[in-house]
Amino acid sequence: MSACEDREEKDKNVFKALIPKNHPRYESLLLREKIIEGLNEGYVAQAGLIAHGRGECFDYLIGEKTIDPALKAIDAAAAALILAKHPVISVNGNVAALVPKEIVELAKKVNAKLEVNLFYRTEERVRKIADILRRCGADEVLGVDDATASIPELFSERRKVSPKGIYIADVVLVPLEDGDRTEALRKMGKTVIAIDLNPLSRTSRSANITIVDNVVRAIPKLTERVEELKKLDREVLRDILRNYDNDRVLAEVITYIMNRLKDLSKELTK
Repeated sequence: MSACEDREEKDKNVFKALIPKNHPRYESLLLREKIIEGLNEGYVAQAGLIAHGRGECFDYLIGEKTIDPALKAIDAAAAALILAKHPVISVNGNVAALVPKEIVELAKKVNAKLEVNLFYRTEERVRKIADILRRCGADEVLGVDDATASIPELFSERRKVSPKGIYIADVVLVPLEDGDRTEALRKMGKTVIAIDLNPLSRTSRSANITIVDNVVRAIPKLTERVEELKKLDREVLRDILRNYDNDRVLAEVITYIMNRLKDLSKELTK
């Protein structure tokens, strides 16, 4: 059993003691406990709990499932990552808490660099996140001792990036991101793929491709589509990207939420 699997097994045993398996909100509570554990271990920021709760609210609105507009975005994201020359996956505390093994697996499938990048950056948090990724199989983690380059026009700690990673990347996957850096990366000419449950956020609207889905569902599905789309001709992949319209996909998400709320309202007033 790997160090990552050993950790997962220990977590399951702890969480089983806290949450009955037959609890109707078991999966949701499990994710909350993972975030809380990350906070207690020092690699999730306090603000990360707020961000997770906000995302959970939007997950309720889409029905806690991967909807069709998200699948369109996943296809475009998979095509972009496969075609990329220097893809990089940005990792923060919440991502490390929720999908460390899955993010490492995706990085290997698309030959992407993994880079730790934090808004509330401390060396302790950076090193702990890097350690989690290594235990889950990452051969290299950037953004630890090599965050010596800066993203122009960005003044938070997120401006600090590796000159071998985000700084030279052509495609950057930014799960659970903030809008400032998404906009700054776009200005640098990079293709930005966001995973954000809020279709109204600045991140969602600024990214080239926005997957409106929970990261615990999106990353495995993205990895699966990468495996499938790798078999296609590169021109077919370029067509997927050319035909993708992020604004239209976000509009479809909002329409989906509106229609779902209307249906729920009708059920309640029968």
